[in-house]
Amino acid sequence: MATTDFIAAIELGSSKITGVAGKHESDNSISLLAFAQDDATQFVQKGVIFNIDKAATALSDIIIKLEAQLRNSSIAKVYVGVGGKSLRTIENQVSRTVTGEEKISEDLVISLSDENLNFPYDSFDILDVEPQEYQIDNRLVTDPVGVAGNNITARFLNIVARKTLRKNLELSLRQGRVEVAEMLLAPKVLANAVLTDTDRRLGCALVDFGADTTTVAIYKNNIMRYLTVIPLGSDNITQDIASLQMSDEDAQQFKELFGDALVSEEEMDKEEEYTLENGHSISKELLNDIISARAEEILANVWNQIQLSGYADRLTAGVFFTGGGSNLRNLEEAFKRICKDDRMKVKTVRFIPNLVRGFANEMKRNGSTLCTIMGLLLAGKENCSFEKTELQPAVVPPMAGTQGDMFANDPDIKENETKILAEKAAEEERERLRRESEEAKKQKAEEAERKKKERERKKNSFFNKFKRGFDTMTGELFGSDDTSDTMK
Repeated sequence: MATTDFIAAIELGSSKITGVAGKHESDNSISLLAFAQDDATQFVQKGVIFNIDKAATALSDIIIKLEAQLRNSSIAKVYVGVGGKSLRTIENQVSRTVTGEEKISEDLVISLSDENLNFPYDSFDILDVEPQEYQIDNRLVTDPVGVAGNNITARFLNIVARKTLRKNLELSLRQGRVEVAEMLLAPKVLANAVLTDTDRRLGCALVDFGADTTTVAIYKNNIMRYLTVIPLGSDNITQDIASLQMSDEDAQQFKELFGDALVSEEEMDKEEEYTLENGHSISKELLNDIISARAEEILANVWNQIQLSGYADRLTAGVFFTGGGSNLRNLEEAFKRICKDDRMKVKTVRFIPNLVRGFANEMKRNGSTLCTIMGLLLAGKENCSFEKTELQPAVVPPMAGTQGDMFANDPDIKENETKILAEKAAEEERERLRRESEEAKKQKAEEAERKKKERERKKNSFFNKFKRGFDTMTGELFGSDDTSDTMK
C-alpha cells in the first residue's frame, strides 16, 4: 500500500544533498520513511549553487530515490532549506509619531513592518525578518499593540543574502521540476531542532561547523539577535592534510579517524605515526599540527563573531556546536582556550532531542550532519504526498438538433481538467525518470559483470598458457613419459 501522508524535505549542503520523508507522530517523535543522499561538491560551493544543470539533475534524482522507498508514492512538494556564505543579519529601525490615537494599533505595527521590508538593499534580498524590541516613548516592549504612547521606534533584524543565492536555488528547483512547499532558513530550523526554549531565553550561540562554511547564530530572550556565516569549514582541514601529497579521500579519513582540535604537549612529543587500512601513514606530530592550527583559526573567527554580536557576556546557556566539524575531538576544550573563559558552557549537539525512528545506521553514521534536515522535517506542516484528483464524468457532446451542454464553457471545469492533465503529465515524467534510472543501473551492472568475466577469461588463459609452458620445460629437462603424454 502506498504511503499517502508524509513531509518531504531537501537540504543542499556544501558537501551533500540530502532528502528525507517522514511523519510526525503523536508523541512528538519522527518516523523516517525515506532517506537519500548524494555528493553535492560538483554544483554547490560555500552553500551556494553555481551549476544550475547539475543541481537540477541531483534534485530530480533525490526525489526519484525517495519515491522508490515510499512504496511508489509520488512527492508533490518539498520543504527546502536556504543557507550559504552571504547569509547575514542587518539591523534596521523604523520610527513613527503617533497622532490622533491614544494607543499603538495593530495596523500601525503592520505599517512599520511593511516599511522595513521595503528598505532598499542594492545586492541583497531580505529572506526573513526577526522583530526585536519596540521602543514606545521611554519603554521597551516586545508586544506593542495596545500600549499607550506618542512615539514608537521598531527595531528589526533583517536576515539577508545576495540575490544570486535564492535565484540560483529557485532556478535549479524549477528546472528539476521540484515543487516547493516552503523555503525555510536553514539556521532557524536548525535552532528550533537542537535548542530548547530555555536555551534561547537564557542566551546562547549556535555554531554550525559545516564542510565549507561555519554559521554562528545568537539567541537571547527567545529572539535571534545575530547571524553570520564564516567562509571556513572542516573541508579546509581536509585540504590542508591533502596538501601533503595524498588523495582527498585519505585526508578525509585521517581527519575523521585521528582528528584532534587540541593536542597536549605530551602527545606532541611522541614520535609515532597514524596509519590507514590501505597502509598510508602520516606523522602524528605533523597531522596534529595541521588540524589544530586550522581548527584554532576557525574557532577564533567564531569567537570574534560572538564578540561582535555584543552578547558574548550574556550567553548564560553557553555555546552549542553542531555540524560535521563538531566531530573533532576536544573541540569544546579548544574553544574554551580561545575565549579564555573556563566557565563558558560549551556543548556539542550530535542528534536532535526529538526521538527519530528508522534509518538508525544513517543517523548514527552521519551524526550531527543531519540536524538541519531533521529541523526541516520538524518544521513541515503540509502533507507533501501527491493526492490524485478524481476524474470528472466525461461531457457527452450534444446530438444534432438538441440543446447544447450548459457546462461546456464552465471555467471551473476547464481549470479542473487542465489541472488533472498537468498532474498526469508530471506523474508520467517521474515514472519515466525512474525507469531511466533503473535501466542505467541495470546497464552499469551488466557492464561490470561483462568486464569481470573478461578478466576471469584472461586470467584463466594466462594460467593455462603458463602451465603448458611449465610442463613443456619440465619434460625437456627430465624426459618424463607422463609429461610427454600429457603434452600430447
